[in-house]
Amino acid sequence: MKSFAIKRIMLGVSVVAMVAGSIPLAIAQDANETTAAPSGTSAAKPTKAERKAARKEARAKKNAELKKLEEAGYQPSRNDPNYPTDIQNAQKKAGIGAPASQ
Repeated sequence: MKSFAIKRIMLGVSVVAMVAGSIPLAIAQDANETTAAPSGTSAAKPTKAERKAARKEARAKKNAELKKLEEAGYQPSRNDPNYPTDIQNAQKKAGIGAPASQ
């Protein structure tokens, strides 16, 4: 009879500890969410059209850069063991960005 009572008390204590342990975390999470965004401004989510326009612009920029590299002698379809130096030389020749360092 004593062991049953002890088990019951331990179960009650563990349930109370779990509930008490979860309450501060929930409060802290709510506090972080409210302070994440400044109160005067709201970060507007870009519309589908804006995201599409941004993707088109980024794609056009990358395609133009690749075209300049190809005109400078870089051949992306060629399987070349000197890959890093080839693209670095083409970047220098085309004046595109800084070549990656090794």
